[in-house]
Amino acid sequence: MDKRVYLLTIVSFVVGMVELIIGGILDLVATDLEVSLGQAGFLITVFSLVFAIAAPILLTLTGKVERKRLTLYSLLIFLVGNGIAAISQTYGLLLVARIISAASGSLLVVLCVTIASNIVSEKFRARAIGIVFMGISASLVLGVPIGLMLGNSFGWRAPFILITILTLLSIIGVYFFMDRIAPKPSIPIKEQLRTLKNHKVLFAQLTSFLFLAGHLTLYGYLTPFLKTTLGLNGTWVSIVYLIFGVAAVVGGGVGGILADKFGTKPTILSVIVFFALSIFAIPYTTFALPVFLVVMVIWSMLSWAITPAMQSYLIESSPESSDIQQSLNNSALHFGIAFGSLIGGIVIEKSSVELNPTVGGLFILLAFGTAVFSMARKEMAIFSSYQKQRKNAG
Repeated sequence: MDKRVYLLTIVSFVVGMVELIIGGILDLVATDLEVSLGQAGFLITVFSLVFAIAAPILLTLTGKVERKRLTLYSLLIFLVGNGIAAISQTYGLLLVARIISAASGSLLVVLCVTIASNIVSEKFRARAIGIVFMGISASLVLGVPIGLMLGNSFGWRAPFILITILTLLSIIGVYFFMDRIAPKPSIPIKEQLRTLKNHKVLFAQLTSFLFLAGHLTLYGYLTPFLKTTLGLNGTWVSIVYLIFGVAAVVGGGVGGILADKFGTKPTILSVIVFFALSIFAIPYTTFALPVFLVVMVIWSMLSWAITPAMQSYLIESSPESSDIQQSLNNSALHFGIAFGSLIGGIVIEKSSVELNPTVGGLFILLAFGTAVFSMARKEMAIFSSYQKQRKNAG
C-alpha cells in the first residue's frame, strides 16, 4: 500500500471534522456571537447544503485541471475559509467562512478518493478508497470530541485554529509527496440526474435523504439536548460524543456483515425500523444516564449500519450507473444533513430541544416508506406486466 494514501486520509479527516464540529460547540458559538441555538445550527445546514451542491458542479467545472494542482488550490481555499472562521467576530462572517470551507471541502473529498485510486495498483484500489473514507469516520470518533475539549477549554475558535494548522500541514505534504495526476473526463450533471428517472433508484436516494434528515434533527443538537435533559457538563458531553463515534464506526462494520449475510433489502428495512424505535425512545431514557447511554449506543450504531447496505443496494439497482449513484448518494446524504439540522433548529426555536427526537423519528418513518416503495417497484412492474398480458390474452 502506498503510504501517501494515509496523507489523503488526513485531508479527509480534516474535512470531516469541519462539517459537524459546530454541533458540538453549538451553545458556545450561540452565546459568544449572541445568536439563538437555531441560528447557530444553521451553520451546519449551510455547510452541508453547499457541500452537497458544490461537489458535482465543481468537479465538472474543474474537469480539465491537473489533480495535484487542483488539490493544492482547494486546500488553500479551505485554509482561508477556516482561517476566517477562527477570527470571526460576527455571525455573518462565520457564515461566509462556512460556505468557503464547504465548497472547497466537497471537492477535496472527491479529489482524495480520485488520487488514492490512481497512486496504488489495481488490487489495492478498493482498500485505498476505504482508508480515505476511514478519515471521515475517524473525524466522527476523534475530531468532534477533540473539538469539544478545545472549545470548552479555550473557546469555540480553538478547534478552527487546529483545523487551520492541520490544513497547512496537508498543503506541505501534498506539495512535496504527491505526483502530478492527469484529469479524467467528468460526467455532465444532466447525465447524472438522468439516472434518477429510474424510480427504484430515486426512492432509494430519497431514503438516504430522509434517514439522515431524521438523524440530524437530533444529532445536530445533541449538545444542548444533553445539557438540557441530562444536565451534563462540557467534559461529559465530550465523553458522550466519543462513545457515540466509536459505536457509529462499529455499526458501519456490523451493517456490512448483515448486508452480506441477510441481503441488502432486509438489512435496510430492519435498520430503519430499529433506528426509528431507538430515536423515539431517547426522550424516555433521560431519567438515568446509563439507560440513555445504552439506547444511544444502539441509535449511533444503526446510524451508520445502513450505509453499506444502501450503497450495495444502489449498485444492485443500477449497475450500469453505479459510480454516478455513489456520487448522488453522497449529495443526498449531505442534503439530509442540511435539511435535518434546519428542521432541528426550527423545532428548538418554536418549541424545545426535548421534541427533536420525536420530530426526527417522523422522518425515519417516511424513510421506511420510501425504502419499501423503492423495493416494491420491481414487483409492481412484474404484476403490471402480468395484468397486461392477461388482458391481451383475454
